[in-house]
Amino acid sequence: MTIHFSPLTGAIGASVEGIRIDVPLSQDVFEQLHAAFLERTLLVFRGQHIDPASQLHFAKLWGDPVVTAMLKPLDGHPEIVQIKDIPKATSSTEAWHYDAPFTAVPPKISILSAVVVPAGGDTMWSNQYLAYETLSPAMQETIDGLRVRFRGSKLGKMLNVDEQDIPEAVHPLVRTHPESGRKALYVSHLENLLRIEGWTREESVPLLRYLYEHSITPDNTYRHVWTPGDVVMWDNRCTMHYAVHDYGEQERVLNRVTLHGEVPQ
Repeated sequence: MTIHFSPLTGAIGASVEGIRIDVPLSQDVFEQLHAAFLERTLLVFRGQHIDPASQLHFAKLWGDPVVTAMLKPLDGHPEIVQIKDIPKATSSTEAWHYDAPFTAVPPKISILSAVVVPAGGDTMWSNQYLAYETLSPAMQETIDGLRVRFRGSKLGKMLNVDEQDIPEAVHPLVRTHPESGRKALYVSHLENLLRIEGWTREESVPLLRYLYEHSITPDNTYRHVWTPGDVVMWDNRCTMHYAVHDYGEQERVLNRVTLHGEVPQ
């Protein structure tokens, strides 16, 4: 099996050709995928058309799947969430975000498989290694060691969760990837950011807004135009994403698996 990796942009992502992910993979092939994944933070596999069982089998090569308490699983597959019928007005994903930073141990990897694709409905990703590395040395020194309180406000609104049940967690504003050793900016949409620990909300917002806007400049991103059968996986420890809800009432169905991660350090 000969695998070819093609960069998607200069900043993030690689398209993977010459492979089927619904068949057993040799250790050598997996090591090639793993190395490319750590370097590019996002891998795209076109034309896969995999079923839920195959998606789950592939995901388990990378870690242990999460059973998400707040989201309804796919029938017969508790580790898979089917993303569909999300109203634009309450969508929690139409903003740049990490998956579940408001939990004590956020997932490390997410894998999406496209089942039904509308006209529109693209997803964008942003490299948060570069977001940190392109800050000035003085700004890096300022934010290293700071911790920020996340709250699942947008997801809670989408799911009509009672205010007292919306989860919160505190994590480093700059986290170090446990495999690559690189530092990544760890921010989110301001609706999900309460404050920097030890700072007031008023003191926190200007800095957090600047860091958020800095991290999603166009030259730091990739925009994926979905086609049926696409599988996309990304590193949730160093990559934010944004689901564009520009498809009106058309059907859009994606199956998602997320994998248990580590406490951000």
